[in-house]
Amino acid sequence: MKSQLAVFALSAILIASIGMAPAFGQSSVVIATDKPSYSEGETILVTGEVAQLLGGYGLTITVKSDLAIVYIGQLTVGADKKFSTTIAAGGSLMKNDGTYTITVQYGDNKNNAASTTFEFGGSTATPPTEVSEITDTTVSVSGSSDLIGYEITGGKLLSIMPDVDANSLIVSIDTTNDGLLTLTIPRSVLDATINGEDDDFFILIDGEEVDFEETISSTDRILTIAFPAGAEEIEIIGTFVVPEFGTIAAMILAVAIISIIAISAKSKLSIIPRY
Repeated sequence: MKSQLAVFALSAILIASIGMAPAFGQSSVVIATDKPSYSEGETILVTGEVAQLLGGYGLTITVKSDLAIVYIGQLTVGADKKFSTTIAAGGSLMKNDGTYTITVQYGDNKNNAASTTFEFGGSTATPPTEVSEITDTTVSVSGSSDLIGYEITGGKLLSIMPDVDANSLIVSIDTTNDGLLTLTIPRSVLDATINGEDDDFFILIDGEEVDFEETISSTDRILTIAFPAGAEEIEIIGTFVVPEFGTIAAMILAVAIISIIAISAKSKLSIIPRY
């Protein structure tokens, strides 16, 4: 009787431990969200784990609706084999209600991928007013003093605005015919890199992925994008986009501290008051 109870207890412990472990199955990656559905403005918490660490590889995450990819980014897997990130529900691309699929890919092996879904209630936000200074050859971007050079046929460039959450530039165009848009984008404005190496941009025209041609230099990324008549929006998604307000604020603070120290030393002011 005691041996039967011992076997039963051991079986229960094994079953419980299996239930607590990540269910990797055929894939070596698992992924989950903190909730099954979200409303506009909420934060989507994505967590997961890999079966083993792959040196030199990051983890790519994409969010896709039934129509197009609405978010793409890069994650780092921790030493504990776990990863996490947050994504804002809503925005310029995640506008329609429905089911969205989150997919993560770790390395090149197709088995190192996993997906999960969530429901989104739709966006009601009014897009902000777009303001760009445009000449015949350049356009300014909010948050940067560097200009983007451009050439366009078959239409007119209306504005270029950064989407910081999506690490992308939103290019608004007014088209009359099939045409070409060539953009000379400074790396300080938008770039795409992984582990210090150049990576490909991801380009959408009205929500649909398109091919493009690119010329790369040490300072610029030159993109040539073909668009059809009637196209209204081109989104160029990378891994970095201006503005980097945190870095700028830190630099300003450092300069301010150095200036105070220099002025104090020159005027022989003392930080400690003398009585």
